Amino acid sequence: MRKQMSYAEHAKAITLLGLPLIGGHLGQMAIGVTDTVMLGWYGVEALAAVTLAATYFFVLFIFGSGFALAVMPMVASFAASQDEQGLRRATRMGLWLSTGFAVLVMPAFIWAEPVLRLLGQGDDLAELAGGYLAVAGWGILPALLTMVLKSYLAALERTQVVLWITVLAAVVNGLVNYAVIFGNWGAPELGVTGAAIASLFTHGVSLLGVVLYVLLKMPHHGIFVRLWRGDAQMLGRVFALGWPIGLTTLCEVGLFAASAVMMGWLGTVPLAAHGIAVQLAGITFMVHLGLSNVATIRAGNAFGQGDTQHMARGAVMAMLISLLLAGLTIAVFLIWPEPLIGLFMRDGEPARAEILAVGVALLAIAALFQLVDGAQVIALGLLRGVQDAQIPMIFAAISYWIIGVPFSYLLGFTLGFGGVGVWAGLVLGLGTAAILLNARFWGVSIRRIAEAV
Repeated sequence: MRKQMSYAEHAKAITLLGLPLIGGHLGQMAIGVTDTVMLGWYGVEALAAVTLAATYFFVLFIFGSGFALAVMPMVASFAASQDEQGLRRATRMGLWLSTGFAVLVMPAFIWAEPVLRLLGQGDDLAELAGGYLAVAGWGILPALLTMVLKSYLAALERTQVVLWITVLAAVVNGLVNYAVIFGNWGAPELGVTGAAIASLFTHGVSLLGVVLYVLLKMPHHGIFVRLWRGDAQMLGRVFALGWPIGLTTLCEVGLFAASAVMMGWLGTVPLAAHGIAVQLAGITFMVHLGLSNVATIRAGNAFGQGDTQHMARGAVMAMLISLLLAGLTIAVFLIWPEPLIGLFMRDGEPARAEILAVGVALLAIAALFQLVDGAQVIALGLLRGVQDAQIPMIFAAISYWIIGVPFSYLLGFTLGFGGVGVWAGLVLGLGTAAILLNARFWGVSIRRIAEAV
């Protein structure tokens, strides 16, 4: 049994491991923010279309990322028990499953325009968003493979490289966007299509960077040696953990996707304001997501060694740090909403005042769900660390689709509160998830592990 760490030592360890992961998530988020800002400068119609298209892409990406997220706790557990063969097998099969998923969903990107029309979007909006996805959708494969390899590296606490590769990708995305959206530096002005090309190029650069790092710095693991050879037993294990993780994340992302569709029903201006508010809330969520990844890695290590006391102390400290950061975010959103929203629009935008009015109200609701959003994602990270995925999946489905989506519609349309009502439904869904997932970890999972030791 290892020497038990104090709460202060846990806080230090979480911070050192978490800062690069948080930075990496913020860098990834910066890619989306850059798209939103530049397209907001280009025009409200372009911003609304890519808000819709990015949500569509992200829903499918996050579903497929379940296999990458499954790799993280498995590699952490194998590393804790010094099983290099196990971590190699898990990573390889994560790559296999991610590739298979990408092939299966490509038709959904190629024919996205008719799908968006079926979802009730206007013809012009569906055409613009569909054109974006027909190009950007090809990035699903490099994006998923990159995520598997980043999960493998993060589980081995190689978080600095995850950060720097993501920063490189964000810089590349910004430069290519600036060139091909507006036609700068001799490039053609392609607008929404240019943003799609930049997105695809960025995913390719990210994959190249992480593959080169693994080849040069981790050759002893042989991740790519005989990658073509199947491993049915490990494939089954990664699949069994990955599909409920993917569905769990899909349930949450689907809640926000449904809210984007509902905001589209309200019109272009509410959808544009929603896109801005989601980006701002998403930036803060990336901080909690980084802490959640740390919780997964450290819980996975403790799980591999059967040390529940270490796991419990680390869990408490991760939650306290998340709570503190949520409090700071609430203050920022409530004190400076207009300057934050104004960053995403050009000064001469004709609909600026309308977007500001809707966006300020949405950001006030976003401040309310900071606490519950952080609490639910930390609990999810801990549950993934102990490889508990199926019951959390059920809890997520209940929280987001039986509570969140119906209440968003009820408050937004039936009771007539519009965008504020749609977002209030998000708060109810996230709050329910926070309660159920924390009850699962503290009341069931950690006790069951302690009894098995």
